[in-house]
Amino acid sequence: MPLLHRSPPRLITLTLLTALSALTLNMLLPSLPSMARDLAAREAVTALVVSGYMLASAVCQLVLGPLSDRLGRRPVMLGALAAFALASLGCMLAQDVAVLLACRVMQAVIVAGAVVSSATIRDQHSAVDSAAKLSLIASAMAVAPMLGPLLGGVLDVTLGWRSVFALYALMGAALWVLVWADMGETRAPGLPAPRWADAGALLQSPRYWAYVLCTAFSVGAFYVFVTGVPYVGAAAWGLSPAEVGLGVGSITGGFLVGAAFSARRARRLGTGVLLISGRVVSVVAVALALAVFAAGISHPVALFGLTVFVGLGNGLTLPSANAGTLSVRPALAGTAAGLSGALAMALGAVLSTLTAVAVERSATPTTLLVLIMGCVLLSLAAALVATRLERAAARVTA
Repeated sequence: MPLLHRSPPRLITLTLLTALSALTLNMLLPSLPSMARDLAAREAVTALVVSGYMLASAVCQLVLGPLSDRLGRRPVMLGALAAFALASLGCMLAQDVAVLLACRVMQAVIVAGAVVSSATIRDQHSAVDSAAKLSLIASAMAVAPMLGPLLGGVLDVTLGWRSVFALYALMGAALWVLVWADMGETRAPGLPAPRWADAGALLQSPRYWAYVLCTAFSVGAFYVFVTGVPYVGAAAWGLSPAEVGLGVGSITGGFLVGAAFSARRARRLGTGVLLISGRVVSVVAVALALAVFAAGISHPVALFGLTVFVGLGNGLTLPSANAGTLSVRPALAGTAAGLSGALAMALGAVLSTLTAVAVERSATPTTLLVLIMGCVLLSLAAALVATRLERAAARVTA
């Protein structure tokens, strides 16, 4: 095997792969009306390019993670990028909505970018160092959703909705070349192929599930916020979509600050401190927001100015939670990452649905904050259990 196929990938390569997996979900959102019009389809049908993609992504994570443990990180990533580029071309050339949806589901294989990148980092680094590296990659997951719809809207207006899929195809092809040149295999040679019994042992680990649930409910708080705040902002204060978008950006900005702090301080503070600190910051911020609105103060700044700390808390917690998830059984890092990602996406879909139902009945800031508080309290409980089990495991190892 050539030397370049054995050398570990640069962090920028893994960051770009993660960013593409995030961009693929939301860059086409502004184009949904154009797709429906051009393909003579109902908007409810074309909306399946989002919900169907999310479901397919969850399934792909369950498959691609274990596959990368069995076959290696490099071949799975190359195969996923090739399939993604071809599926993107299929979407671009589709002349009816059925072909578009079929190719869109195939695009979901790009979720390998996030799964394989996380496993690749754990292959090379300790849990603490992995948290620092994952903090940097997490920034891509925060920035990409902010820029994606903006870029997609510009492309739709200037070149038409098919240009979005053309760009996907170009990015997939470019990253295939980059991965071929830069991403050597990081899974240790000579490791036996994972067995079902090994995966079963991972799934039976309370420590693994504590980290997974901490991740899922932390991300779930974000899903609740972005689902409910458009309704609440319009009903309570008459906010325009642009003003709501600015408010959503505040929680993402908080996440970037938290992730940057984690990247700098993970080695010094340790993953346990960051894990719990992030959850405490989120709980305190939401409690303060509830107290403000209970006191009769109703203003968008009171909501967005405090929920920004929910994003900050997630930036502190999630890299450490992800590193912990991958460290329970490092030889199964791909399986661990895939299952964790799938559960977070599935829980996010459920929480988004529940939030939509709740705010439809009562579109108030208090309703939204109560739902967010439920998520952050559950994530705090999971984080406390994870740290206790981590200490117990360390004592056994020692």
